[in-house]
Amino acid sequence: MEPRAWSREIRPRRDAGIAFQLALPGSGRLTPAVLVERVKYIIWAADMNRAVSFYRAIFGAEVLKQNEIISEISVNGAIIGIHGGGEGKRTWTGMSFQVSDVVAGAKEVLAGGGQLSREPEPEDGEPPHLAMCIDPEGNEFMLTRQRG
Repeated sequence: MEPRAWSREIRPRRDAGIAFQLALPGSGRLTPAVLVERVKYIIWAADMNRAVSFYRAIFGAEVLKQNEIISEISVNGAIIGIHGGGEGKRTWTGMSFQVSDVVAGAKEVLAGGGQLSREPEPEDGEPPHLAMCIDPEGNEFMLTRQRG
């Protein structure tokens, strides 16, 4: 049996914007290379209850699953997995939460037990658009505001 010859194409899809897809030459059909069921970002926690409580209180996270090993929360449709066994060390996550008011958001982070590694500051006469934050477990994230 001969292997199929696949071609890689980028084609727009109505439901997902631009998607990387595979097309069997001559078939006229496009299918995703891998069907993704869900995307989840994982962070670490030394104290699972404290971590879940922080994201619920600050961002209104919905708890999808919670136990001492792994919990899953949803923040505005984005899934964050919180894995137990963290050491509480500062760790850059790459997570960013876009909010309407970075200053108010930063105050809530502090009130919820988090820290700021960079205070929100006005820039070019505009309200602050960035605050660098740390959750109680040491996970670093950004609060951002959409600019102009």
